Amino acid sequence: MRRSLGHGSRRLVGGLRVRLVVTFVLVALVSAVTATALAYRDARTAVLQRTQNTAVNDLRERVAAVGAGLDLPPDQRSLSRFAAKVSEGLGARIVVARHQDLTAVSDAYADTEGRITAELRAAVRSGDGARFQRVQWRGDPYLVVGTPVTYADGDRRTSGLEVFLITDLRAERDDTAALLDSVRTGTVPVVVLAALLALLAAGTVLRPVRKLGRATRELAAGDLGSRVAVRGHDELADLARTFNETADALQASDAELRAQEAKARRFVADVSHELRTPLAAMTMVATVLEEDADQLPPDAAHAARTVGAETARLSRLVEDLMEISRFDAGAVRLDATATDLADTVRASLALRGWTDRVVVELQEDVRAVVDRRRIDVIVANLVGNALRHGAPPVTVTLAAPGGDRVTLEVADRGPGLPPEVRERVFDRFYKADAARTRSTPEGGGRGGDRGGDRGGAGLGQDGSFGQDGSFGPGGSLGPGGFGQGSGLGMAIALENARLHGGTIEVAEHPEGGAVFTLRLPLRHPDEEEEGDG
Repeated sequence: MRRSLGHGSRRLVGGLRVRLVVTFVLVALVSAVTATALAYRDARTAVLQRTQNTAVNDLRERVAAVGAGLDLPPDQRSLSRFAAKVSEGLGARIVVARHQDLTAVSDAYADTEGRITAELRAAVRSGDGARFQRVQWRGDPYLVVGTPVTYADGDRRTSGLEVFLITDLRAERDDTAALLDSVRTGTVPVVVLAALLALLAAGTVLRPVRKLGRATRELAAGDLGSRVAVRGHDELADLARTFNETADALQASDAELRAQEAKARRFVADVSHELRTPLAAMTMVATVLEEDADQLPPDAAHAARTVGAETARLSRLVEDLMEISRFDAGAVRLDATATDLADTVRASLALRGWTDRVVVELQEDVRAVVDRRRIDVIVANLVGNALRHGAPPVTVTLAAPGGDRVTLEVADRGPGLPPEVRERVFDRFYKADAARTRSTPEGGGRGGDRGGDRGGAGLGQDGSFGQDGSFGPGGSLGPGGFGQGSGLGMAIALENARLHGGTIEVAEHPEGGAVFTLRLPLRHPDEEEEGDG
């Protein structure tokens, strides 16, 4: 649950939908902010430019109208009347008139020193026409326009009279601030609309992506018929079309492989079945020859025994192939009955004459519903494998530690199995040595058939033992004897374990040697018996 939540949170944070929405919102936000900044700048510039032009023109016209009746040089009184008249025509804005050392202000209580800067006075004094400057005074913006007064005699000489107009810009500031606020307020719905459009666009893009992902997961789960509908002619449609073509090719390859596998299974089954009759005849002849081997010359006796041993090995191989074919065809069924597992293990060891060669540690009264014959096959393969390729002591331990599962452990003290061999020990026809040499009873080492059957079954046509529970002709094992390995014994043992809902694991013993562990679910006799494999 924690892993799924973590995966979901990562998908929520880094998903394509989130990235699309974030991208849309960021683009909309940047666009809105940029547009707001540009609009604010242009609006502010336009308002100030209009105000500046109006102030300059008004001051120039009013000075021209009032200055015509002013005698120069003026005294303080006439200069004050001049400033007052100019101010009256300009909406009672503050007007400052200067002539040499005389200064007159239209509003006697107005503080003008902080608003008319020395730079502006110098520029006006130069006589190059009207000049203006925006200043901040006590936190408020003002526009100060200054112009020199020239003589009207046509030579445009300056008269030494300078006139300054102080215009309050707080109204313009408030107007531009209100414009900025309105634009900011409009940014919020723009961003929300961009997010909605992003969700809509993400849904349009991600819907076919989700369908493609679902089809891919179904294909990975084994549904090779999974396809996606192709709509449109865009890149997503091309991707869906490519997926369908890939799935078609994969399905065709799978069908071809399944057909070839089915043919191979039928071939193995047919060949194994057809070999049974001639093998039966060969086994009878080999048995007769072995019985009379003592009366034959040494070379002939050795040849007779060799033919008998190889015929027995071939018989076991055919029976193993037929058993594997039944597993592959799904034709194997459990004949499950209430069984004492300790008694089953002891009987399997006694049947093969291994009782004195194996150390048993069997928990008593462990009863379960199992197929006794198939458990015998598993025990025969695991113990025979340890006796043939391991080293004493070989121990067999039966326990039911948890009450719901039973374990059967077969351990030896041989050289053990390398990791690469342990990974493939249950593969069919796998042999630990590259040359796949046959091990003999006298020279059986770890380099032999570690994956073969050990005392494998001489099974009848239905996969059962003979009526007396012994192995079939040529497959009998005398005390201390081992059948030649076919390379299928461990694979058959694992299939039998899986048929019971269990498994077989292989590991290295801490003190050296290999440990094979059979793990089965412990179904008690009072539980409902199931006959299906």
